[in-house]
Amino acid sequence: MADWNVSKGGKPAIKKEQEYAVIVGIILPNQKEELINEYLDELEFLALTAGAKTVKRYTQRLQHPDRRTFIGKGKLEEIKAYVESHESVNMVIFDDDLTGKQTSILEEELKVKIIDRSSLILDIFASRAQTAQAKTQVELAQMQYLLPRLRGLWTHLERQRGGIGMRGPGEQEIETDRRIVRDKIAKLKANLEKIDRQSVTRRKKRGALIRVAFVGYTNVGKSTLMNALSKSDVFAENKLFATLDTTTRKVVLDTMPFLLSDTVGFIRKLPHHLVESFKSTLDEVRESDLLLHVVDIAHPQFEDHIKTVNATLHALEADNIPTIMIYNKIDLYRERNFDKFLEAEIRAQILDDVKTNLANEYGTPNIFISALKRENLSELRSLLKESISELYEKRYPYQVKHW
Repeated sequence: MADWNVSKGGKPAIKKEQEYAVIVGIILPNQKEELINEYLDELEFLALTAGAKTVKRYTQRLQHPDRRTFIGKGKLEEIKAYVESHESVNMVIFDDDLTGKQTSILEEELKVKIIDRSSLILDIFASRAQTAQAKTQVELAQMQYLLPRLRGLWTHLERQRGGIGMRGPGEQEIETDRRIVRDKIAKLKANLEKIDRQSVTRRKKRGALIRVAFVGYTNVGKSTLMNALSKSDVFAENKLFATLDTTTRKVVLDTMPFLLSDTVGFIRKLPHHLVESFKSTLDEVRESDLLLHVVDIAHPQFEDHIKTVNATLHALEADNIPTIMIYNKIDLYRERNFDKFLEAEIRAQILDDVKTNLANEYGTPNIFISALKRENLSELRSLLKESISELYEKRYPYQVKHW
């Protein structure tokens, strides 16, 4: 299991030494192999973000996951042979959640750390948490994830199975540990409620300014765009979940002020406990007047990413907020999709058609930009100014403002 210590004394929760991993995914009857490979690409990127290098990946077609080992017996033997012949491999990462029993059996069989997608994401969040609110939210999610999996942790008491003639200190210790975790969860929830009340008070003090928030899949360039628009220095990196704590800046377009927030990115198969724990952080999204949905249009699965973000916004009850779709990395899109000998006029026409089709499909205003190359940022500022000005007019219809 992963070490759940959350950034104590300024030290990162994830080990710095290089670790090597094997990643595993299963293909269910209603899934395509291409989609699973995309999931595993993302899992590999998650592992890299956490500090592990992927050296091998395995997939298997199954009707349903095996209740004991998640994968089939033959595939387990194949992975075991690979791990035994490569001493540098010290973990196997599964693309779906494992039960405590499955984790325990797999660790016994493979003799290395067994990590699932949720525990990997939680570990990354733990290493990125900076504020008291983020640390509390991550620790709460970790405890909620851990509670039903305690069975897999008590391997030193595996003789104590419970039942007639078998009730002993092992079962008692597990119950004791469950009570400790439940008490910890209750305490963390109380601490989070206190922090949330303080956050609500801070948001109320921001006055009557229009509030705008970035949303989007992780690693689509929200923080880079935040820096470009607000002329601030928000941490941006080509890794997943580079931004964890919400950052808010006051921005002035010409003479029109508004508040701009950068929020944590979303991802497929995001652990349920993490979504629940971070709902307070995402209050910034729910209370916004305008959302800027940033999309990496150069990514081959960008439409799937849009669906993931929209589903998360629906879960947050924020899907009725006015939205502008910002298709970022257009420079990379042209590089990947256009022949270098294609005429400029034809390129422009193709992009116009794509833009029109996307606007019709999602029913929102959109714009193509490159935050890194500063392409079309002036057009984005104009679109933002127009949208925010309309919001001010709706909020204060009897006050004449000349921006």
